[in-house]
Formats: sequence, structure tokens, C-alpha cells
Amino acid sequence: MSSLQISSSPLPSISSGLFKIVGLLDNAVEYLMVQKDFQSAFETCERGFEQLDRLVEVEDSRYGELKASLCIVGIQALAELNQWRGVLGWVLQQYGSAVKMPPKIMQMCILLYSKVGEHAIMQEAGHVWLHCSDNSSASGYATVAELYLLHVLIPLGLTVEAQQLVSEEVGNAAFTADQRQVALDLIDSQKEAERRLSPSPSPEESSQMTTNVTKPPGPVVQRLLGMLRLLQRGISLARGRWRFIPARRLLLAVCLLYLLLVRMDPGHSSVLFPLGLQTVGPAETDVACHVWSILPSQCDSVKPVHSYVT
Repeated sequence: MSSLQISSSPLPSISSGLFKIVGLLDNAVEYLMVQKDFQSAFETCERGFEQLDRLVEVEDSRYGELKASLCIVGIQALAELNQWRGVLGWVLQQYGSAVKMPPKIMQMCILLYSKVGEHAIMQEAGHVWLHCSDNSSASGYATVAELYLLHVLIPLGLTVEAQQLVSEEVGNAAFTADQRQVALDLIDSQKEAERRLSPSPSPEESSQMTTNVTKPPGPVVQRLLGMLRLLQRGISLARGRWRFIPARRLLLAVCLLYLLLVRMDPGHSSVLFPLGLQTVGPAETDVACHVWSILPSQCDSVKPVHSYVT
């Protein structure tokens, strides 16, 4: 008889502890719904969780229901306080891991982050929760799978992951055959919409791009390359005398090279002659021969250059 009394003695304390938590829950709801005091509502939920931590978790549905109710009120209070970024972390703090979250809490978190446009926050937590075998028998498992598909994977454009979710283990446990087909049709529609929105080059543009890539260098480009090689050789020859070249002489030499380069191909006047300088003088072929003789010289005469550019 005494043994029965010893084994049953903890029950009144547990029951009274739960009653205290019920009172805190009622206060939190009143703060949230009636007084609109969201900070007090959240703080009351925190005190309720402190009371829960002092109790030994028993196989009693009231314990889990009270914990979930406190969590729901706390989530709503954080959302009203515009502190939604910390909701998932706070929930994980109460349950330890995502797989232990009740279906209703997972659903609420998915909807909350979907409403604020932060779908990616719930991607990992939802994936872990849905692939936990212990959750597949929960009454809200199918709803979580549907919300995860519609409010996480599809908005993120993860169509491959969405197809895998529907076609593999999660889809088989959460949906009927007809529901899986509807979900796959929805995913295909999403893929088609993304394909239409993504810009694609027209056949003419693709052909032009290919031609531009594979087109060999033209005669003008070849002449430019030749002049660059000539410039390189001239620099190497005059390297030892750079310090004696006045800046004005160097600038004149660069101008001569420019005149030579831009007047090599009269057929491309619209590109190489934007100012209409299209006259080709007889002394053009002599410029390359005299550029490097002008660089080290100290003479001031450059008048012959202007005779064929005016």
C-alpha cells in the first residue's frame, strides 16, 4: 500500500505545475489578443517555458499541447514585434532540433517566412523534418509537405528538388497518386514559366555571335598587329635613349603613329575617320621609316607631316 502511495506522489505536483502553465498561457493570450501588449505576451510565454523546464516530461498529451500553445503565442508575438528573423532560432531553442517540432509549429514557421519573402530560411529545417521517419505518421505531415512544396521549393525555383520530394519517399507518404500527379503538373508549369521568362537569343543573334567568334582577323587588324610589332621593335631599339627624349617629341611621335594607324584603310572611313579625315597623302608610307629617327633627334621640323593630313 505504501509503495502505491510513493509511486503516485509525484502526480499532484506535476498536475499543479501544468495548471500554473495554463494560467500563464491564458495571460499570454490576453496580452496578445486583448491588450495588444506583444512584449508582455512574449515574456509570459518565456516564463511558461521556464515552468515547463522544471517539470519532468511525461507521457501526457497536455504537456506537448501546452508547449506547442506557448510556442504559437510566442511566434505571433515576435511577428507583431517585427522580430520574425529570430522566430526559427527561438523555436529550435525550445525543442532542441527541427525534427522534434510539432507539425503545427512547422506549418506556422513555413507560412511566416513565406509571408515575409524569406523562403530559404525554412529550406533546411523543412527538409530535415520531412525526412525524419518519426514524423511521417504525424497527422499534419501531409500539410507540412504541401506547404514546403508550395512555399519553399517552388518559390526558390528548386524544381528538381520539388520533383524528388513528390516522387520519392516523402511524396509517397504524404500524397495520394492523384495528388502527386497534380503536384508534378504544377512543377512542370513552373519550369515552363521560368523558361519563358529567361531571355534567349534569337536565331539571327546566335548566328551573328557565332560568326563574330569564329571570324578570322581582317586586313585592318593584321596591319594593326604588324604596326604593334614594329612599335615594340622601335621601343627596344630606343630603350637606351628614352631619358634624352623631351615629352613634346614623344607626344609628336605618338601622334604620328596614330595618324598612320587610323589612315591605313580608307574603305572603313565611317569607323576609323569619325571626323572626315579621309585624304591619303603620298608620304604616308614614309612615316613608319621616320618615326624612330624623329624620336632621338632634336630637330623641330614636323611640317611634312601636316602636308598629307590637311
